[in-house]
Amino acid sequence: GETKGKEIELEQILGLNQELAPSNYDVANVLPIKKYVPRPSLSVVNSKAVPGVGLPKRNPGRHTNVVTTNGHIKEQSVKNQKVSKPPQDNLTSFDSMPPPKQVPSLLPETANKPIRVAAVQGNNRRRSNVVKEVEKLKENRDKRRVQQAQTVEGQEHLRNKDTGNPNWEFLQMILEYKDELECTPLQDGDPMANNRITVCIRKRPMSQKEFKKKEVDVVTVPTKDNITIHEPKSKVDLTKYLENQQFRFDCAFDENASNELVYKYTARSLVQSIFEGGMATCFAYGQTGSGKTHTMGGEFHGKTQDCNNGIYAFATRDVYKLLKSSKYKNENLVVSCSYFEIYSGKVFDLLSGKTKLRVLEDGKQQVVVVGLTETEVESVEDVLKLITNGNNLRTSGQTSANAHSSRSHAVFQIVLRQNTRKKPLYGKFSLIDLAGNERGADTNSADRQTRIEGAEINKSLLALKECIRALGRKGAHLPFRASKLTQVLRDSFVGDKVRTCMIAM
Repeated sequence: GETKGKEIELEQILGLNQELAPSNYDVANVLPIKKYVPRPSLSVVNSKAVPGVGLPKRNPGRHTNVVTTNGHIKEQSVKNQKVSKPPQDNLTSFDSMPPPKQVPSLLPETANKPIRVAAVQGNNRRRSNVVKEVEKLKENRDKRRVQQAQTVEGQEHLRNKDTGNPNWEFLQMILEYKDELECTPLQDGDPMANNRITVCIRKRPMSQKEFKKKEVDVVTVPTKDNITIHEPKSKVDLTKYLENQQFRFDCAFDENASNELVYKYTARSLVQSIFEGGMATCFAYGQTGSGKTHTMGGEFHGKTQDCNNGIYAFATRDVYKLLKSSKYKNENLVVSCSYFEIYSGKVFDLLSGKTKLRVLEDGKQQVVVVGLTETEVESVEDVLKLITNGNNLRTSGQTSANAHSSRSHAVFQIVLRQNTRKKPLYGKFSLIDLAGNERGADTNSADRQTRIEGAEINKSLLALKECIRALGRKGAHLPFRASKLTQVLRDSFVGDKVRTCMIAM
């Protein structure tokens, strides 16, 4: 059946059994236990000793409640008490006796006060911990609700600031990240690195097409040799966050850098090396539409290109400055230029009406482009005319990323030869505007010819990558026969006086 019991206070048990209480238990605050104090009983007085005074007869039907130590009430019947009866003649009438004297209370009012105080303190102590926890939870909940309300209000404000932008949240994360950075971009006057292989990167500004789509600028150039890529990501619970990846280069140019500044920290030191009998190569590498032709050939004004402020023109000016200097004036050197393109594995001469050329090796295992036009030039203006004529013949096409995409690798070479009858080679500077590489996912809507062009471009760029990697490992095998591009540039990869610069975009 159902077990029934009586609730008891723990303090009472520990008060009775103090040896069971823990060492840190406050016994002073425990409820005092009511101990049994026997009622003072009226002693039986001999009527002879006190004449005229009789003992009042106890009422046989009256019960007495006695509190025992175990808290139970014991009923004692007065019936079982044996009271000696005095003689009847000596007893007076019960009616004439005064009322019995009141026995004073065992626990007066002042004695009950500590019990109530201790009980209240015990209840408060038990209740205080629970109340504190509840109040703390309520306080945290209120703070959290205030923070959530502020976050929602801020998001609404940002959303209203740039309405219609689906990427407003990522844009705000990038702006907050940039505010915490101390940007120190590359400036004119900073020290230049002089390495055998130099790798630089240039950030381009966003195009009008990207602005119309409300796309986000995810590249930051905080210092002169570092860039940060902001990659938007989402967690499993759809919470958006930003993953910032750091990359280090020899030089990093932001979108405000001019072509002249880029040339000064990339190809300018290579011009000096060809006057010392070396072979120098400068590549412009990147996706289609990233600004390779703009960097190498010069700025575009509509569909026309200004060749005066490209790396081709800057390098030619420095060549003639060094040629006229006192150090190399007596070297008896002449300057000549050649300009050709490599399109789908075939070589075409851009200075002779796009004639198809063959690439062969002679008996000394030197790669020779058979029939390549090499024109001697006397001034910078002559070089700029050749570049302009060659750019007009260069193969270009329309892709999904660029309406005027260069579909071929353009190689412009400045050759120094000694002014003798055989005119032996003294030094050569190759400036290469590579074709833009593309992902396969970006060419789904392209026709068959465009996809074949993209495959050939990527194949030659992979071969170029392996050659540059082998340059870093001195003495390693150079796989220059993997493509026509690397085969033509074999003399720029082999030798002790080889210098290479890669400008990624």
